Amino acid sequence: MQPIERLRRNIESVFFGRPQAITHLMVGLLARGHVLIEDVPGVGKTVLARALARSINCQFSRIQLTPDLLPADIIGVSVYSQDKQSFIFKPGPVFANIVLADEINRTTPRTQSALLEAMNDACVSADGQTMPLPQPFMVVATQNPFEFEGTYFLPENQLDRFLLRINLGYPERERELEILRQQPGRTRLDHLDPVLSADDVQALQGQVSQVKLDPLLADYLMDIVEATRKHELLHTGISPRGSLALMQAVQALAFISGRDYVTPDDLKELVVPVCAHRVISKNYMSNGDVSTTIRIMHDVLQNVPCPL
Repeated sequence: MQPIERLRRNIESVFFGRPQAITHLMVGLLARGHVLIEDVPGVGKTVLARALARSINCQFSRIQLTPDLLPADIIGVSVYSQDKQSFIFKPGPVFANIVLADEINRTTPRTQSALLEAMNDACVSADGQTMPLPQPFMVVATQNPFEFEGTYFLPENQLDRFLLRINLGYPERERELEILRQQPGRTRLDHLDPVLSADDVQALQGQVSQVKLDPLLADYLMDIVEATRKHELLHTGISPRGSLALMQAVQALAFISGRDYVTPDDLKELVVPVCAHRVISKNYMSNGDVSTTIRIMHDVLQNVPCPL
């Protein structure tokens, strides 16, 4: 069995939600990106993230974000050692291969920003030193919709660091009956064995970068990007970082699908999860509501002609 299929089946053994959610999470992993999972409480956000982490034989940490959490609680802190007569840096939970930032929008923007450098450069700065994080490195953040009580908006620069923003939705009836029968999050998840190593993941990430993107599809991608920059309902369109993220994501999706080339359907599938959280609507009151930008991105897709 191929490594990608082993990983998918392992996650599917404990997560009974939509298969597309698993695919998109794997896209984030193989494209060296970070994933934000947003949905109402109780639909399996944490189970999905933990299933991915337990499927890989690497270091995993979970940060339960709360309003009183400080940046040092994530990055780490220097403590004085009586034995060595000096300060020693004690790494925080961000020093792991896969970091689950649970309910990221329940902590303050100041603490949220502590993850920015880690997500962008795979390193952190503390006490005047820059320290690299272990590789591979991935942040999987979960959040409840902003209108729920006790939540904060994620700053635009924080959102832009997430390769994908995905929703799980409610499972189908038969899948939910299976959840009731097996309770996988309570029983199976604790006994899930890893099927890939950290070296396996890095090898797969290297193969993803070799997936071919036809020049016509590259032009199609840029047509979509430029359409967002000119759209009458958008204040800010997709940035160059966003266009690069979209290219890397579609390469990963093609690889997961067993192809060494990208198709137009790959682009159409990922435009919304990769780009909807990067654009800003002119309607200020709706900026925190991604459903507005999702509708706009669907409109862009319908109006930009596909070359193939």
